[in-house]
Amino acid sequence: MKFLFIHQNFPAQYQHLILHLLERGGHDIVFISEANENAIPGVRRVLYRHEPGAPEGVHPAAIDLDRAMRRAEQVAAAAENLRKLGFVPDIVIGHHGWGELLNIPDVFPGVPVLGYYEFYYWSQGQDVSFDPEFPSDASQRPRIRAMNTINHLAYALGQAGQTPTQWQLGLYPDWMRPGIELLTEGARLDLCRPDPAARQQPLPLGELTVEPGDKLITYVARNLEPYRGVHTMIRALPALMRARPDVKVVMVGGDNVSYGARCPNGTWRQHFLKEIAGKYDPARLLMPGQVSYGTYLRLLQRSDAHVYLTYPFVASWSLREALASGCAVIGADVESVREFVTHGRNGLITPCLDPGALADTVLEVLENRKLSDKLRAGARRYAEKHLDMKLHLAAYAKRIQQLTGQKI
Repeated sequence: MKFLFIHQNFPAQYQHLILHLLERGGHDIVFISEANENAIPGVRRVLYRHEPGAPEGVHPAAIDLDRAMRRAEQVAAAAENLRKLGFVPDIVIGHHGWGELLNIPDVFPGVPVLGYYEFYYWSQGQDVSFDPEFPSDASQRPRIRAMNTINHLAYALGQAGQTPTQWQLGLYPDWMRPGIELLTEGARLDLCRPDPAARQQPLPLGELTVEPGDKLITYVARNLEPYRGVHTMIRALPALMRARPDVKVVMVGGDNVSYGARCPNGTWRQHFLKEIAGKYDPARLLMPGQVSYGTYLRLLQRSDAHVYLTYPFVASWSLREALASGCAVIGADVESVREFVTHGRNGLITPCLDPGALADTVLEVLENRKLSDKLRAGARRYAEKHLDMKLHLAAYAKRIQQLTGQKI
């Protein structure tokens, strides 16, 4: 089969599917995206260049739509070049969030499109104004509502849609849900797995070494930002370190912003660390930025308590992988996390914005070996039943066959 994938950040969430297709063999795979350093042998990349910003005169509430239509135009031009070169895909698979798929049916009429619907924006009741520390002015509601214009235009294409969780599906209006299928995402259980030996030897991490007798608290996010509860995590550090001198903390994540506003002065990491200056031991905290996948997996395997915080927003892949790795997960008390974590069974739930409650919950895990063992075993059992990548790939393959009439 001929596959065309489209996502501004290659390979995004399609990495596992692409590797599966390559392993099966016999497929021609092309990926349209913006430029980056990632590469997968066997995948032909077609790049487009998107200029950020909006021209003068665009209404503030329409900036996202303007950018989306420009992306749609650029991606369609790249797809048109492919068509002229003789490449007509059997299916197009991509993400609707940036508008890149909006003009594709014009280039490849009759070719099925399977689009990823990640998030439907609500001006109240979800992530917006969830955190009273960072309120959203009522004047922003028109802009937030207008962000769904891309979702609506995508839906009007009349093509197939998918989303990975019940919570995400439930965000969409009733009239949209029939066109969006639940295709759950998983984890590589062969890679993300418990390793009891990880606690029996030192783990060197730059300037920090985690000794076998240390208690390691881990936190992972793409970027250290309030949307992923970095302020709650950092504010919990003094109490955690004061209670247990054997605690060491590794917080993985960059200093950019994936979601929400930028820090007005420096980075969010600097901002919140300054707030607790003199109240914690910097020698027991490591913030290494973004790390290699191997180091990340080793951290999960060694972790004594893994913290996953988020606003009511899309759950990260790291939550799935932490459960698969048998971590004792302490997750935010929001619906997107509770879909994965059942309190007392495969993790513990704590308020996202309460540092004191977070510290108490983490300490409960560190000090109660029986509870810790129960949560770890429960996490792995949950992953084996619900998060196996093989289930995800099988569901994808079935949907592709339904749309194309071809078996992969």
